[in-house]
Amino acid sequence: MISVLKKQLKQLESCGAHLLLKGTLHGIEKEGLRVDCSGKLSQKPHPKSLGSALTNSTITTDFSESLLELITPVFKDPGSALQFLKDLHGFTYSHLDDELIWAGSMPCQIPDPALIPIARYGSSNIGQLKYIYRLGLKHRYGKMMQSIAGIHYNFSLSDEFWQTFQENQENSEDLQVFRSASFFKMIRNFRRHSWLLLYLFGASPALCDSFLTGKPHNLERLDDETLYLPYATSLRMSDLGYTTKVQSSLNICFNHLHTYIKSLTQAIQTPYPAYQEIGVKVDGKYHQLNDTILQIENEHYSDVRPKRVAKAGERPLQALRKGGVEYIEIRNTDVNPFLPIGIDIQQALFFDMFLISCLLMDEREICPAECKMVDSNMQKVITRGREPGLLLDTPGRKQTLLEVGKSLLDQMRITGELLDEVHETKAYTMSVSAQIRKLEDGSQTPSAQVLKALQESGLSYPQWVVLKSRDHKESIGQLSSNTKIFKDLARRAADSIKEQQQLEASDDRNFDQFLAEYLAFKINI
Repeated sequence: MISVLKKQLKQLESCGAHLLLKGTLHGIEKEGLRVDCSGKLSQKPHPKSLGSALTNSTITTDFSESLLELITPVFKDPGSALQFLKDLHGFTYSHLDDELIWAGSMPCQIPDPALIPIARYGSSNIGQLKYIYRLGLKHRYGKMMQSIAGIHYNFSLSDEFWQTFQENQENSEDLQVFRSASFFKMIRNFRRHSWLLLYLFGASPALCDSFLTGKPHNLERLDDETLYLPYATSLRMSDLGYTTKVQSSLNICFNHLHTYIKSLTQAIQTPYPAYQEIGVKVDGKYHQLNDTILQIENEHYSDVRPKRVAKAGERPLQALRKGGVEYIEIRNTDVNPFLPIGIDIQQALFFDMFLISCLLMDEREICPAECKMVDSNMQKVITRGREPGLLLDTPGRKQTLLEVGKSLLDQMRITGELLDEVHETKAYTMSVSAQIRKLEDGSQTPSAQVLKALQESGLSYPQWVVLKSRDHKESIGQLSSNTKIFKDLARRAADSIKEQQQLEASDDRNFDQFLAEYLAFKINI
């Protein structure tokens, strides 16, 4: 496998395509609960001064009215994306009065799920659709699961790169067909190896016990309010978090664009008995959008998604079917409570190396047997990743996590050396070296550092995270509100409110008709 990557990197270098990696595109989406100064979930509506959650492209909400989502534009330089994200935090804090942005992925103490307010998006048809979709999530999975926060890392490469890369591969297909196939190759290798990202960057080994009130679990008790697993990396990604039994049986196929669209479409169009019992419209009020396995595409919880920006009125799968893959969204990233915005440049640079390496590695499809192996490795690393001598399944034999991880990081270093040359820096290989240290010494991982901080502080998980949240607000709050970016964000917020009002005024169909038309799409493979 290492020879495949080496060969591909040398080919890129020989034709000058490696220089086009400077045009790599990045965007970051970061979620965070609004809480009061004592760490209780905010009951206030989304601040009007932050704009419309429906139409503001940079500051919105996820499931809950209290769950902020901050979204950067696309940048070539990951450092610029991180700086914009920091500015977004600063602007948001300037409009939160005495509230904080929760600094962890797993939520604050929430004694009753009824305290989690579902996000509202106004009276337009699309606004109602977004709200009813969230009602469906509540009925299907419960509100508590939807209070988890994470970071999504969006990644693509320039048109110039794809054109040169296609020529280098001596491929004569339509460029978009080639690009989509290449993205799915990247996705296949990402799924094989993404356990490494959870080990290196997972930061949710503990949670507040209110998250699991009345639910069976195998976690250990750290104190009166805190549950944990001693070697866990990312409980957010465990079956306590985003994964569900219904979805784990879906078998969404990530081998190719057409298999992905076909299997996901099937899930959107197949009724599910337990959801039929909930009902769609009961006593004149919607409980969910429909009674199928997935209401819409976004309900599928995956650690990676192929994406294309959809046009107005277009479904995500329709956009993918027509235009192919435009970028991929990495969704397995925890909010690191030690970092003011939850992620830093060293992690972003490593993501770039990891994803470029995944593009240039082995082309093999993932067969059903390997798919089970991938899932098994993920669950081991999620719950036991730092366990000494942990064995992972690899084709033909079991190997220790340390052995497999070192082999992968040796490959990342080769990619990093080339990127250092392209960008005239040493930052990429320095990032690899930092990850090797974590691999050799698990106590340096964020998950281990979180447990160490909890134990040394004598604080419970919610007590400790609220202190980190206050620290981050103070450090980010030093930003000046007179900066150009703050003025631009204020303008966007004001414009978004006008845009929502225009949408509400322009609707010419009742919601029942709008929903029927929205759900009536068909995908022919």
